[in-house]
Amino acid sequence: MRRLVVALCSFALVLVSLTSVSAAAPPDLSYYSMRLPAGLTVADLIKDGYDVTHGTRPTVVATPAEAEHLRARGVVLGKTGDVYHPVPRSEPGGATYYGGYHTAAGHEQHNASVAAAHPDLVKLYDIGDSWLKTQGQGGHDIQALCLTKLAAGDCALGSTGEKPKFVLHTQIHARELVTGETAYQWIDLLVSSYGNDPEITELMDTRELWVVPMANPDGVDVVASNPDRPVLQRKNVNDSAGGCPASDAGVDLNRNSSFQWNVNEGGPCDETYPGAKALSEPETVAIQGLLDKLFADTKGDIDDPAAASTTGVFLTLHSFGNDILAPWGYTNTDAPDKAALVALGKKMGALTGYPVSTGDGGVGYFAPGATDDWLYGTRGVPSYTFEIGPDGGSCGGFLPAYSCMASMFWPTLKPALVYAAQAAATPYGKLPITVG
Repeated sequence: MRRLVVALCSFALVLVSLTSVSAAAPPDLSYYSMRLPAGLTVADLIKDGYDVTHGTRPTVVATPAEAEHLRARGVVLGKTGDVYHPVPRSEPGGATYYGGYHTAAGHEQHNASVAAAHPDLVKLYDIGDSWLKTQGQGGHDIQALCLTKLAAGDCALGSTGEKPKFVLHTQIHARELVTGETAYQWIDLLVSSYGNDPEITELMDTRELWVVPMANPDGVDVVASNPDRPVLQRKNVNDSAGGCPASDAGVDLNRNSSFQWNVNEGGPCDETYPGAKALSEPETVAIQGLLDKLFADTKGDIDDPAAASTTGVFLTLHSFGNDILAPWGYTNTDAPDKAALVALGKKMGALTGYPVSTGDGGVGYFAPGATDDWLYGTRGVPSYTFEIGPDGGSCGGFLPAYSCMASMFWPTLKPALVYAAQAAATPYGKLPITVG
């Protein structure tokens, strides 16, 4: 049964002009925990087109009708919460939506204003184009910011700079709202705290802090096209494969890297469709190209460990599940640096309260072609996925109430981001002392 999450969205308009979309209301959706019968797996349901994620146990996003279909297949469901929460009404096309989350335009305005206001601390880069922009249909630049106390040679697009690099990468899955908003607040923390907070000042003096606030801006436009009931768009908007309703088209950018890409991840209409080939999407080319420039290759073959002298840490933020996922994510075979990767993960886990997993242990499925596996697998840089938030309640799921940023997410994530940046100097050596 094909997923119906965005079937009622007038998505065809998106391909013409995402700035003036008037989307129909998405269907009623809820989160359900699942207990699967013998012989049925999470991977089976994903291949059947269900929108499966994970929380304390595998979770499906479903309409009431879809829930009944699953029950008919022997799946025991327990409703954990509603997808949508009441928010003050807002109009399409603004800088914020759904109570305060920033649109693609809002992020771009913020990036430009921060770079203009702090030329001694920020460099803003255009690292590539979104799919729609490559088609001449509007779209966006993919933007990256480098934040540091700028000195000669800092924030160059190369791996020879003296300062260790920490990279925060967010909203590759467009509907995972809290991820991009965390990047927004991280940027503000760094520029507002320099010279005022000794810990942040030390970071800015000694690290390059790179941020990609929106890895999938076309998808963010789709999400924000209904500002009161955001569309659950996960993928980019590449509809060139054909054969799908417009609402199901697109490529999962977190399955599209050139490392362990797997054609069997799904067909063009599936949420995990990896694209026609590895590195097929311009968004993937932009992100992989940036990381390729920033980090030297310290790793040999896939089974070889990284050099002990490797520097850098990479975090890609997703939601939801309250987990930290370390390489590998495409297999249960241990990564050659598993012990060190898990050790650093546990340091960050002590600050967030998130457990650390590898393979499919944290989510119940594999993610071949993911960004973090690519960076660790090809450059040796410790790379992690954070799955942010619970699976129920007003702060749960893909679309938590915006107030949860201040009450839950930012207080939880801020110390872990600071720690990850500190650890970038010697991620395989002596780690900072866990604080807080």
